[in-house]
Amino acid sequence: MSQDIQCHSRYSVLALQLDCHAINQITDVEVAREQVMKAVHNAAHHITTCSKFTQFFTGLPLRLVVLPEFLFTGFPFGQTTEEWRDRAAFDPDGPEFEILSKAAQDANTFVAGNAYEKDPNFPEMYFQTCFIIAPNGNIILKYRRLTSSFEPTPHDVLDKYLDIYGLEGLFPVAKTEIGNLACIASEEIFWPELSRLHVLRGAEIIIHPTSEPGAGTRTARDVCKQTRAAENMAYVVSANTSSIQGSVVPAETCCGFSKIVDYKGNILSEAAEGGESHWASDVIELDALRDYRRRVGMANLLARQPVDIYGAAYSAIHRHPSNTFLKNGEVVVPPGHDWFNNRQAGVIREMEEKGWI
Repeated sequence: MSQDIQCHSRYSVLALQLDCHAINQITDVEVAREQVMKAVHNAAHHITTCSKFTQFFTGLPLRLVVLPEFLFTGFPFGQTTEEWRDRAAFDPDGPEFEILSKAAQDANTFVAGNAYEKDPNFPEMYFQTCFIIAPNGNIILKYRRLTSSFEPTPHDVLDKYLDIYGLEGLFPVAKTEIGNLACIASEEIFWPELSRLHVLRGAEIIIHPTSEPGAGTRTARDVCKQTRAAENMAYVVSANTSSIQGSVVPAETCCGFSKIVDYKGNILSEAAEGGESHWASDVIELDALRDYRRRVGMANLLARQPVDIYGAAYSAIHRHPSNTFLKNGEVVVPPGHDWFNNRQAGVIREMEEKGWI
């Protein structure tokens, strides 16, 4: 970490569990955008009020607030890429980010979340973007979700995306006074490579905006959150929605159990199922994490990783194809969800033919 960054080694974090009010069934673009702005204002209100309460509760300043996935819009269901871009996607310098930046400044905290975002380099589409806003209001990190079953990702336009943003644009890590921060979205917690590549680039805290089913028993995603933390010797801060109102699924399908996991895989705090909550809040011990990573011994999994073994093996295997939106260097967006299903079916057929499954 740069010597001119003043380190805050012990502070509170909050995985803020909030209701989502979906817009995917609102067909009028203007009405949908009004609902989005209402959701952004509501999130900003909670950021500023919870910052005061959390410090009162823990006795330490709140330095990081993580918002859930889909919070401002819900998720698309049947809309074309163009329709969802117009209804849901933020402009990079739009009023939505301005409001959240103001909240970060007012609360003197880092704010992380997830939103659909336009990109002038790819005007035909949108990306699902994880963002981090610093206490001075500046956006210091944008990570575009790399895996999705039915939405565009940088992987679909990989060559052009790398030409513009480079590898740093695929796996960005923000070095800050509260540690090295990185993001993944939702079900990306299932793929160990996505978290690991951020950690290999220095990440100490994995921020995980999500909107996922909650259950009385541990779900597969919950198991992965603890696993990603332990295997990477990193904190995981996972914020889930408390409900998705007005969606095509029952409102409390994706709800609850936002949590903070420490670098040994222990759950430090966890919100209950259902209902908005600030309860997933706990203390980051940055010096302790760094001391743990610097020890010589069997427990230091990062130092023992034989990373060079994996590269050749991975490069020889091709499954989910890249650049499927690029035709002669131009972006061509598929017309609907059936295209995504057909692409996956083709991958599965190839895996069968080659005896991989």
